Amino acid sequence: MKALFIGGTGTISSAITRQLLDQGCELYLLNRGNRNDELPAGVRILQADINDEDHIARLIADLEFDVVADFIAFTPPQLERDYRLFKDKTKQFMFISSASAYQTPLSDYLVTEGTPLSNPYWEYSRNKIACEDYLLKQYREQGFPITIVRPSHTYDERSIPLGVHGSNGSWQVARRMLANKPVIIHGDGTSLWTMTHNEDFAKGFIGLMGNIHAIGESVHITSDESVTWNQIYEIIAAALGVKLQAVHVASEFLAACSTEDYRGGLLGDKANSVVFDNAKLKRLVPDFVATIRLDQGIRQTVDYILAHPEHQKEDPAFDLWCDKVITAMDEAAARVRE
Repeated sequence: MKALFIGGTGTISSAITRQLLDQGCELYLLNRGNRNDELPAGVRILQADINDEDHIARLIADLEFDVVADFIAFTPPQLERDYRLFKDKTKQFMFISSASAYQTPLSDYLVTEGTPLSNPYWEYSRNKIACEDYLLKQYREQGFPITIVRPSHTYDERSIPLGVHGSNGSWQVARRMLANKPVIIHGDGTSLWTMTHNEDFAKGFIGLMGNIHAIGESVHITSDESVTWNQIYEIIAAALGVKLQAVHVASEFLAACSTEDYRGGLLGDKANSVVFDNAKLKRLVPDFVATIRLDQGIRQTVDYILAHPEHQKEDPAFDLWCDKVITAMDEAAARVRE
């Protein structure tokens, strides 16, 4: 198989890149080269800015692919560019959308690919829906061979997956745990969530590549394991070897008192219980099964980050904000008891 990835070094795509190379794929990555030093041997690099359309057209003038996948497209104009570049260059075009595009709030907790797409809380999700609409139009009217993939919360060894964190990543929450400080869990922590290790996601994605039955289809790829946010934070604390000190705070309150996009990331995503039905993926990729249990994956991630200080990015502003929120909750409770 001959494939081109736009991106290829992110949380979702890096595992796919590694697994494809192990399988002997002729793989090209088109990116700006910011993280290419981490790539395994065998990748063919097209170093360029995908937004420079004329330059890209010249780079791929003599190339054709079995699969082209864009991991870094977020708005319809970016997909319009991709269509112009690759409409005659590939047998399959794969777009990475998002499971956050599904109806929010859900009318049924069980999510299938037939669940309506609607998210009034998060512009990111609405843009992904618009991207899907554009690609489906090109498939129906022009025969553009698309496959839409919807990841949910996918993680790797470089970042601990969390619900509430600052703009500088999740390490500060782990640091609070290690310092025996309380950490914030949105809501009451009992809503269900699904996290998928990128190595498991890669197996499903690769099974859709070059798959004629996936053309024109939308498919989500997630683990079958559902856990509560309380369980997630307990797993992280156990991996760090500390006792969890949790403070539960309403998602609406967190969104109201933060400059982070918690309206989108919480109210439009993580504050809702979701359980994914992966039957469609398993019909298309019969041997797919997610094998990395969350507690095992989190342990691997925590061990990796503790051994790699470059991934321990402190966030003092977020740390101070957590202290303020927790103090405000304590003071409010005290006033009510007076």
